[in-house]
Amino acid sequence: MTQQKYIIDRKLSIVKLSENLGNISDACRKLGVSRQHYYDIKTALEEEGIEGLLEKARNKPRINNRVAPEIEETLLNYSLEYPTYGLVCKD
Repeated sequence: MTQQKYIIDRKLSIVKLSENLGNISDACRKLGVSRQHYYDIKTALEEEGIEGLLEKARNKPRINNRVAPEIEETLLNYSLEYPTYGLVCKD
């Protein structure tokens, strides 16, 4: 069983148990998940189907904060050539 299949099965079991018990709170308590997590799963299942249960990337790369590769390489070369240069502390 792949990790994605395991995740989908786990999320589907939460929904199925709540339907079998007829009580969302009891199902969430037995499986150790919050009711909010249950409703998130239920919404994703209704809107996107099984594909909605897959894990989604949470962080987007912040590429705009990076400097140009040429500048980065120049700075790294400079710091390797002059390792003692840096912040000047005043006593």
